[in-house]
Amino acid sequence: MKQKERMLAGQLYLVDEELAAEMRHTAGVLWQFNSEPEPEVRAALLRGLLGGTGRSFKIEPPFRCDYGSHIYLGENFYANYELIVLDQCDVRFGDNVMLGARVSLFSAGHPLDADIRNTGLEYGRPITVGSNVWMGGCVTVNGGVTIGDNAVVAAGAVVAKDVEANTIVGGVPARLLRRIDG
Repeated sequence: MKQKERMLAGQLYLVDEELAAEMRHTAGVLWQFNSEPEPEVRAALLRGLLGGTGRSFKIEPPFRCDYGSHIYLGENFYANYELIVLDQCDVRFGDNVMLGARVSLFSAGHPLDADIRNTGLEYGRPITVGSNVWMGGCVTVNGGVTIGDNAVVAAGAVVAKDVEANTIVGGVPARLLRRIDG
């Protein structure tokens, strides 16, 4: 099994030349994106990089990711400045998602055992964000998390566990603050 296949399957893997080349390509596209003043040109660059997008989306520069090809944006997606997505596994967003400034989504993980970690092995866990989700500024979402539809994540929260639909969570680690009545 190739290292990329291991990565996408959530198994331990090493960054090999194929993965390193993909990251170099992504870094070049992001350099263009982050330097480009025209929103239409930036959107075209991301359409060529990301795994999929809706017709309408906007990511404010600067934006950082590892690969891009494992990121999928629903319709009417918006991310404010300094979005970071470590996309070792799929990171999927539903429709009408709004992200505040400095939101980070980390599908990457590292072994807890120091001897294994020091070999350079890492793994990934997918992240799924439902539709109509709003995340405040400086939210961090860890790998393996699913955020349900209509959820609100308060600014500064660290989301390490799944978030139910129609709820507001906040804190470190994020916990249920209240349910949203429909």
